[in-house]
Amino acid sequence: MTGARPHAALCAETLRHLDVQIGSAERLLACVLRQGGAIRGRDVGAVLTSLSEIQGEMGARERLEVQRSDLLRRAGAALGLPPGMVTLEALTTLMTPAEGEAARARSAQLRGLLTEIAREHGMNRALMRQELSFLDHLVGLLSQEPAAGYKPPGEAPAAAGRPAGQSAQHRILDLQA
Repeated sequence: MTGARPHAALCAETLRHLDVQIGSAERLLACVLRQGGAIRGRDVGAVLTSLSEIQGEMGARERLEVQRSDLLRRAGAALGLPPGMVTLEALTTLMTPAEGEAARARSAQLRGLLTEIAREHGMNRALMRQELSFLDHLVGLLSQEPAAGYKPPGEAPAAAGRPAGQSAQHRILDLQA
């Protein structure tokens, strides 16, 4: 077989795998964005639905990681390297220049998507902490327990937040513009 490349199948599988990884990352990003919208809209049902979708996509990503490990093992054998030492640049030495450029472009796209997912997920976590903190505050108000923390000198815990002479009442929101 003259002209046949010994690693053509591995190279083609690697490019397909990158495409599948990109598709998975795009779906995961869509789930994380939906979750952020649901958190902002305080839509508990949609938050739970998006969480379920995220868990499903993370399961798919675990399977992709097994495939990735197999590709790295095979590439390492072809390159004479341990799988953990295989880099994209080393792998592209087995590819045609066009395949190498496609692999680099797909890898950059995947890294960008993963960075965006991490950023959005971080924002969602911060929003959830904020919402839970607000909920904790409301529950504390409703239970009439004094809030932990600093009180000005001389202010009794029972009178905290109430004008002198005012009886205990449930004050959920005191807004002032």
